Amino acid sequence: MWQTQGFPADVDANLTALERTISAAAAAGAELLLCPECWLCGYNIGDAGAELSETRDGTSAVRIAAFARRYQLAVAYGYAERDGTDGRVYNAVQVIGTDGSTLGHYRKTHLFGPQERAAFYPGDAFEMPFAFGDFNVGLLICYDIEYPEVVRSMRLMGADLILVPTALTDEYAAVPDLIVPARALENQVTVAYCNRSGVENGMSFLGRSCLVRADGAVIASAGGGEALVVVDVEKPAQSFYDLYPHVADRRPELYSLLVQK
Repeated sequence: MWQTQGFPADVDANLTALERTISAAAAAGAELLLCPECWLCGYNIGDAGAELSETRDGTSAVRIAAFARRYQLAVAYGYAERDGTDGRVYNAVQVIGTDGSTLGHYRKTHLFGPQERAAFYPGDAFEMPFAFGDFNVGLLICYDIEYPEVVRSMRLMGADLILVPTALTDEYAAVPDLIVPARALENQVTVAYCNRSGVENGMSFLGRSCLVRADGAVIASAGGGEALVVVDVEKPAQSFYDLYPHVADRRPELYSLLVQK
C-alpha cells in the first residue's frame, strides 16, 4: 500500500513518483501495489478532475502497464475515468497485471457528498472478483466499504481479499479504527485500505492506511504521512471459517427490507 499525498493535478509527476515506488516495492518483494483514490490526478482539484480524466486504456494506463511489465509488479490505482463512448467521468480504480493487461476495473458506486456527486457519475454495478495468487480479489472505493451490504455482496460474489483505495479526511478516524475491521470480520475477508496523506488544496487527509486480516486484526498500518507499507497476506485455513461462520449462517429470507427501502 502506497500512502501518498501525490502531486495534485500533475499526472506526469505522479507517474514519475509511481515508477520510483514500484521499483522500491518490487525490491521489497511485493507482488501488487495499491495506490489511493484518485491518485493519478488528485482528489480535491475541482474542475481539473474532469480535464485530467482518461479512458481506461489511455496514455497513463499504457505507461503504468509498461512499469508493471518492467518490474513484474501488479498495480491498482485510483483515477478519474472518462468513458470512451459517452464521455461521462467516473471515480474509478484499475488493476494492471505484470503482463500489462487489465485484471480488474471498478467505478465507485457510492459517491460521498456534493463535491463527488458534482464531479462524477456513480457506477451502476459491482465487478466480479479477479484471481490473483491464492485470492479472489474484489474492488471497492472509499465510502463503498462503509456499507455492510456492499462488502457482503462482494463476499457472496466470491471475494476473499478486497482492495480499497480511499481519500479519507481527518474527521473520519472511525472508519479505519472500527468500520474496516468490522467489515473484514463479519465477511471473513482480508481488506487492504489505502488512504491519501497530507493536505490537498485545504483538505487534510487522515492517512492511517491499514491491512486488516479476515479475523478483524490489523496486521499492518501507517501513520499520517507518506508511507510504503509492504506486508505478506495469507489466506485463512478452513478452520477459521468454521470459527466465524457468519456468511454460512445467514438467513436471507429475513432480510427483504434491505432491498425494499
